[in-house]
Amino acid sequence: MAERDNNRRGNRRDRDETPEFADRLVAINRVSKTTKGGKNFGFAALVVVGDQKGRVGFGKGKAKEVPEAIRKATEQAKRQMIRVALRDGRTLHHDMEGRHGAGKVVMRTAPVGTGIIAGGPMRAVFEMLGVQDVVSKSIGSQNPYNMIRATMNGLSKEQSPRNVAQRRGKKVADILPKRDEAPAAEAAAEADA
Repeated sequence: MAERDNNRRGNRRDRDETPEFADRLVAINRVSKTTKGGKNFGFAALVVVGDQKGRVGFGKGKAKEVPEAIRKATEQAKRQMIRVALRDGRTLHHDMEGRHGAGKVVMRTAPVGTGIIAGGPMRAVFEMLGVQDVVSKSIGSQNPYNMIRATMNGLSKEQSPRNVAQRRGKKVADILPKRDEAPAAEAAAEADA
């Protein structure tokens, strides 16, 4: 009886610990080291992993063979995942900037139907994160490692209205602008001008 319970418990744990992650290979480099006996070739892989529901991570792996480098990078990415709050499950809550080294990225919220406007490595991060509408621009370094690190830096700074309200001891409704009053205020300001 006890043995059967352990099996059930073990199976449940296996199901809970293995959520479906999608991964995207961003870059692969062939590197060589020249030695007395000739050149030794190796491969470095950069992988982005996410559940497409608000969690994303990246990793890099190096090995003598490409599949092994990708496997190492994927394992590292799964260990370094961060959670990002998404508005309506499709876009960012506010505009933000991210920096890493010479890389700088700007990310902006976008209305429904905009799609992912981003280049290369940034696009991979947004797709694995589950963002559907975003406008972004990479300024400075075009190195994929720096671009991904800058993007992750910016995403880690994001604040959801719930977090801000909790920190300030207010309600979420007090922090968000009233949707009906905003157009009326703009119309009144235009009438005064």
